[in-house]
Amino acid sequence: MTDQAVGEQGAAARRPSSAGRTAAATAAAPGAFYGRRRELQALRSDIGRAGLDTISGRKAPRSRVLLIAGRPGSGRSALAEELARRLAKDYPDGVLRARLTEPGGEPVPVGRAARELLGALGAGSVPGAGEDELSQALRTALHQRRVLLLLDDAASAEQVDALLPDAPDSLLVAVARGPLTGVPDVRPCTLGGLDKGAAVELIGRYAGSTRITCDPVSADSVVEECGGQPAALVLIGGWLAARPKASVADAVNLLRQLPADEGQESGGRPLARAFRLAYESLPAPAARVLRLLALAPAGLADAHTASALAGCSLSAAQSALEDFAAQGLLHAVGPAAAEPPAGPAADVPPQYEVPGALHPMLRALLAAQERPAEAELARARMLERTVRQLHSCRAVTEPADSPARKRLAEVPRALRFGSADEAARWLRLRRPALLAAARLAVRDGQLDTLARRLVSALARALTAHQGAEAAAPDLYDLHQLVLDVAGRRRMPVEKAAALLNLGDLDARAERTEGALVRYREALVAAREAADPYATGRALESIAASYQELGDWQRAADWYGRALELRLTRGELADEARLYGRLGAVHTYAGRWAEALRDWRAAAAACRRLRDLPGHARALGETARVQEYAGRPREALRICREALDYAREAGDVRLRAALELRLADTLERLGDPAAAGVHRASAEALLGAPSVPAAEAEGGEPLSTYEISSSSRED
Repeated sequence: MTDQAVGEQGAAARRPSSAGRTAAATAAAPGAFYGRRRELQALRSDIGRAGLDTISGRKAPRSRVLLIAGRPGSGRSALAEELARRLAKDYPDGVLRARLTEPGGEPVPVGRAARELLGALGAGSVPGAGEDELSQALRTALHQRRVLLLLDDAASAEQVDALLPDAPDSLLVAVARGPLTGVPDVRPCTLGGLDKGAAVELIGRYAGSTRITCDPVSADSVVEECGGQPAALVLIGGWLAARPKASVADAVNLLRQLPADEGQESGGRPLARAFRLAYESLPAPAARVLRLLALAPAGLADAHTASALAGCSLSAAQSALEDFAAQGLLHAVGPAAAEPPAGPAADVPPQYEVPGALHPMLRALLAAQERPAEAELARARMLERTVRQLHSCRAVTEPADSPARKRLAEVPRALRFGSADEAARWLRLRRPALLAAARLAVRDGQLDTLARRLVSALARALTAHQGAEAAAPDLYDLHQLVLDVAGRRRMPVEKAAALLNLGDLDARAERTEGALVRYREALVAAREAADPYATGRALESIAASYQELGDWQRAADWYGRALELRLTRGELADEARLYGRLGAVHTYAGRWAEALRDWRAAAAACRRLRDLPGHARALGETARVQEYAGRPREALRICREALDYAREAGDVRLRAALELRLADTLERLGDPAAAGVHRASAEALLGAPSVPAAEAEGGEPLSTYEISSSSRED
């Protein structure tokens, strides 16, 4: 939630022995909501009203938009969540949520928000896609669906309009500070303070009904001092809950003694005074932990985050987070948002969120009370802890006898995961904070070494748990971050690696022209760094891009350059692969003499490597070219030789493919009986009905997938 919630986003009871925590948990129990009956009724009525762009008897072409406007701390997000909860049954395809403003106040890029929404729909997105492409993909995914889309803390009308579905049966609820001029036919609902009855009830749910009943006049005074602002009322209620012996009159007197500058706080004077009362009542160590949470990425923190920032123990950090949540200074999210979980989720660390309305005040306190060097050191400790957790998260997926698992045993127990499932749950819960940490570390520019380590560790962990395909959108952004650091620090090796990775992702997304540009830039950086591995990768990738584009001449030229580099370094396995690539390109181009030369060279290299399967495949491709060149008897001889090597290698699939190749060649030579024998042999090997040779071989020359993996996957 962006604002201090009035409803279900409050604190959870983590230690039942504390009366304050118990009261706070009761106030924040799921379904708890106070006041706003008139606003809820008005919002529901607006859903069915005819729009300005609606022709009589016909629905609007786009989703209806409802706007809940108010200052941070007015309970606008809580009202939106309550509306969504009440309307959820009317939208069978689900409720989707996205936050459109960062904790630091920067607007969230539309592309990132669209990608997160696509992920929530299970639709996925193309790595590296632009904002327009992602917006259109989201509209396509929502077409003919009936969803409720909640956009919290929208910074501009442009953000909302870019995410607005072309689905008349869906509903978009936007939360913003003010009007969204430019969004057609938006229905605004502007929030003020809570009515007195609801405000008093909210305080009583935190502070307990006895003190309210004994001094109703002071309770009314608290409401007046807070202007009925829910966030301020929650902080006062939390302050009272933590001090069972304090009276409501004490809170009123202290509030009146605390001035606040209206212009400096995003929530205004009432919230600033309530926050100051809560903050100045904290012990010095706890106050320091709280203000350092302004550095928590995406405003999300767990015990490890707080412990690393403050340099305290995990138990002390967890206790502080629980106290803050009980006093309304944090929101519990994930497993900590309700009763402690049982079963598989119980091992996921609780996570807490800094309310958006409090972020400006925490940042101001941090700037005023922490020296820049101390804040930088706290951020460095947090990033280092995160890197170690990510290493553990990835290592737990490795085999038990792997070096990574052996090193994991040396890591402190608190940083280890009990199982791969536990690590995956942690990664899924912390993913927004981890990605935000990487972005902030790179943007900061002072901790580039840590930033690079964090990006690398996060990329490896995401790949290990999600797979390269599912993690590709996040990996694209992470490689772009590495590229930013490498450019800033003039690190050609890292720049080449980032460009190669980005080019690979562009190529897999079928943006071949864009990939080619990346690979050429990578080649320049690799040559600047005098890195032979990156240079070879770039040369091969450029060639593969031209091959994908059907430019056989340029593909052969660049493969030739890559081969020349490998020959000078005596890298025999790479020579065999590149001879195969050249043979394939010349085959596609119909240059039979060149193709035969390269396939024979590939076969010779495989023979020197004692690579029997590779030797057989290269001979099989040689036979294919001989047949294309009009020499079927020579093709038959070479194919039989290849089959002998395949038998020796024990490669069943390759044997079957070569048997089918022989059958096709014999049929062309007019020997159907012999062809039938070989086809029957292939069927026996494959255990399947007769299929054409090209289909058994994947429809491509054997070299393209069997001599070696593509350079894009190296």
